[in-house]
Amino acid sequence: MELKMNSKSSAIQKDKCVLLKAIVTILATVLVLRMCLSRTYSAFEELAFDGELAKKGKCNLFKGDWTPNPDGPAYTNETCKLIDQHQNCMKNGRPDSGYLYWRWSPRNCGLPQFNAKRFLEMMTNKSWALIGDSISRNQMQSLLCLLSKVEEPILFYHDEENKSKSWRFPSHNLTMHVVWSPFLVEAAIFEDINGVSSRDLQLHLDRIDNKWTELYKNQDYMIFSTGQWFLKEAVYYENNAIVGCHYCSDKDLTELGFDFAYRRSLMTVLSFIATSGHRGLIFFRTSTPDHFEGGEWSSGGGCARTTPFKNGQIELKDVQKTLRRIELEELARAAKRASQDGVQLRLLDFTQLSLLRPDGHPGPYRHFHPFAKDKNAQVQNDCLHWCVPGPIDSWNDILMQMLVGG
Repeated sequence: MELKMNSKSSAIQKDKCVLLKAIVTILATVLVLRMCLSRTYSAFEELAFDGELAKKGKCNLFKGDWTPNPDGPAYTNETCKLIDQHQNCMKNGRPDSGYLYWRWSPRNCGLPQFNAKRFLEMMTNKSWALIGDSISRNQMQSLLCLLSKVEEPILFYHDEENKSKSWRFPSHNLTMHVVWSPFLVEAAIFEDINGVSSRDLQLHLDRIDNKWTELYKNQDYMIFSTGQWFLKEAVYYENNAIVGCHYCSDKDLTELGFDFAYRRSLMTVLSFIATSGHRGLIFFRTSTPDHFEGGEWSSGGGCARTTPFKNGQIELKDVQKTLRRIELEELARAAKRASQDGVQLRLLDFTQLSLLRPDGHPGPYRHFHPFAKDKNAQVQNDCLHWCVPGPIDSWNDILMQMLVGG
C-alpha cells in the first residue's frame, strides 16, 4: 500500500514538473513576442517624430487634439476652383459649417498654418507625386487650393478617367502629379464611379504598378498611400499564378484574406522603395478610417455627426486596426533597410487624427443639393473622403512642418 502511495506521489510530482515547464515555456514565448512587437513599434514611433525635435523626443506632430479655430479655413469653394464635385461640400449645399472651424493642435509643440508662399519658394524647380487611391487625390485638392492663394496651377495632363493628373506652377517651375494606383501593385479593376464591380479584382501581389514607376526616378518628393481597396473581393496572383482570393466562396480557391494580400503588397512596394537608391524624400501615409454608421458604402451607411470626437471617445474598427498594424510593421522593416541604403523614408501617420473627425466627410453632399427636390431622398453617402476645405487641410499643415523641420 505504501509503495503504491509513493508511486502515485511521484507521478503527481512528475506531472507538476511537466506543467510548470509548459507554463514557463508559454510565458517565455509571450515575452519574446512582446519584445519583438515593442521593437517594431518603437521603430515606427521613431519615424513618426518631426525633424530635429524627433532627436530630442519632444514633439510628435501626430498626437494631439482638434481645437476650435475661429478664423476658419484658409480658402473656400469661392476662392478655389480646383475642388472635385464630390468633395465640394459647400457648393453641394451642406447646411452646417462648424466642421470648418477646427484645427489640429499637437500636444507638445505649435503647428503653424500652411505657408503657401514659403512652400512654393522651397519647391522651386522641384517635382511632387502623390501616389495611391482617391484619398491621395483628396489631399492633392487641398494642397492645390492652399497653393493657389499665391499662384494658380496649370493643368497639363489628365488620363481618360481624370483619376491621374499633373499640374505646373510656372513661376516656380514646380510640377505636381497625382497618380491613381489604389493598390500600388499591378491590378485589373472592373468598377464604376459608384464602386460597383462587374468582376472580381485581379491583383498581382508581387508586381509593382508601372503607372507610378514611370515617374518614380524623376520625383523629388513622393507620398505613397493605400489601404481601403484591399477590403474588396479579389483574386490574388503571385508569379502569374493564382494563389488564393478574398470573399470568393463561389470559386474553388483558397480564402487568404485581405491581410495576407495587404502585407505581401506592402512588402513588394516598400522593398522596391527601400532598395531603389532614390535620393528624394519619400513619405508613406497610413490608411485613414471611414465613419460609416448604420451600414457601409453600399449598404445605406451614413455620417451625420457635426462635431469632432475627443480622444478616447472612439476606437478604430477591427479591420482598420489590422491595416494599421501591417502598415507599421512593414514600414518599420523597410525604413531600416532604406536608411542603410541612404533612402529617406518617412511616415505620415494621419490615422488617429482623422479618426476623431466624423464630421469632416461629404456624407450625402457628395451630390449637388441632394435634397432639393425631395427632403427624404435616398442618396449615396460618402463617409470616407473629406470635404474640401475641411480636416484634410491639417494634413498639409503637418506636411509643411515636416518639410520645414528637416
